[in-house]
Amino acid sequence: MRHVDFAPLYRSTVGFDRLFSMLDGLSQPENNGQTYPPYNIERTGENAYRITMAVAGFAETELSLESRENVLTVKGEKSDAKDEPQYETLYRGIAGRAFERRFQLAEYVEVKGASLKNGLLHIDLVRVIPEAMKPRKIAIASVGNENEKQIEANAA
Repeated sequence: MRHVDFAPLYRSTVGFDRLFSMLDGLSQPENNGQTYPPYNIERTGENAYRITMAVAGFAETELSLESRENVLTVKGEKSDAKDEPQYETLYRGIAGRAFERRFQLAEYVEVKGASLKNGLLHIDLVRVIPEAMKPRKIAIASVGNENEKQIEANAA
């Protein structure tokens, strides 16, 4: 795989450090092809989104969500169940391993809430645009012709 060095660009630009850090992070896979747990990202409204993760076998107490600096982190860790009867597992197809999944959130996207139902963790997101960033209509004033002074004479 090719490696791109962004060091010369750091010296000649101002304010693009975050962009170059993100590009540099894309070239180095941090999750090494991690595909567990599977997830969907859906648009549920004009400014509403939902992340749905398949977390079968995890209880609400074994999952944690944290939103910090435009990054949503979802962690799952199974607790050691001492009181459950121990069975001999012949085949394990349902993964119960610990995981940590990170989602990069866009500007002004906030986590609205989360719910766990039928083994699916639903995380609702909403984009809240500040009033200063919203487009606003500007009224166009019409100028009346009644009080205008005539500069040239009328043509005969």
